[in-house]
Amino acid sequence: MKTQRSEVSDQSNDGGSGLEAKIKLRALIFDVDGTLADTERDGHRPAFNAAFAELGYAWQWDETLYGELLEVTGGKERIRHFAEQYDIEFLARPDAEQRIADLHAAKTRHYLAMLEGGGIPLRPGVARLLRQAREEGLRLAIATTTTPANVTTLLKASLGADAVSWFDVIGAGDIVPAKKPAPDIYHWVLEQLQLPAAACLAFEDSANGVQASLGAGIATLVTENAYTQTQDFAGAVAVISDLGEPGAPFRLVAGAGHGRKQVDMGLLRLWHSTSPDLCS
Repeated sequence: MKTQRSEVSDQSNDGGSGLEAKIKLRALIFDVDGTLADTERDGHRPAFNAAFAELGYAWQWDETLYGELLEVTGGKERIRHFAEQYDIEFLARPDAEQRIADLHAAKTRHYLAMLEGGGIPLRPGVARLLRQAREEGLRLAIATTTTPANVTTLLKASLGADAVSWFDVIGAGDIVPAKKPAPDIYHWVLEQLQLPAAACLAFEDSANGVQASLGAGIATLVTENAYTQTQDFAGAVAVISDLGEPGAPFRLVAGAGHGRKQVDMGLLRLWHSTSPDLCS
């Protein structure tokens, strides 16, 4: 993997408490679905159902079933897993793989229409933190299993036409063959950034995502959601309800909140500076 030399801090970022110096935080890497926006329950799920109806399938994914299906990462993989459990005859058809691809394409079309209509807002604090990170010179990247079009449409609809250019690297879709919980997408993003894992902080919302980011040696912050709040986030620097906004503080689930009410660059640097060396 290519890396470039990173600066090492002269002192710790914890206000001088004597933590040993370590690599400075240089980049933030974000998952998308459930992390940047609550896309799953009221976005992807109804889009899947609309695709099933459009193409003549009697399948219907309710909120409970979809929560179970989220254990499988990737839309096409999720369709295949559902068929294995509930409609094995579907997979016996010689054109099953093409039917899966057609269903996923239709689902993506319905989902993009929802995004373009402004129906899926960013989670609390996301836009604020992204802008602050840019102002302070941090690099931004995406590491997700969702399709590239889903990412770019969400960014443009939520942050403006130039928002895609805010991100130095967008790793999405099938750019690597093994999806989360495999760490491959994070390894790919690190290679494109030409940064070591120790210079980055990842944002995830699921156990599969945390396993992927930690597997790549990246310190990880979790913003849980209704589908993931019972999952195991062992190893994360902290688990919180969301990033918080003025007048609407985040709820600390695990880890140290250091008395803060919203996530800003100061708190991220503190979490990063006190995180264990995952690559040692």
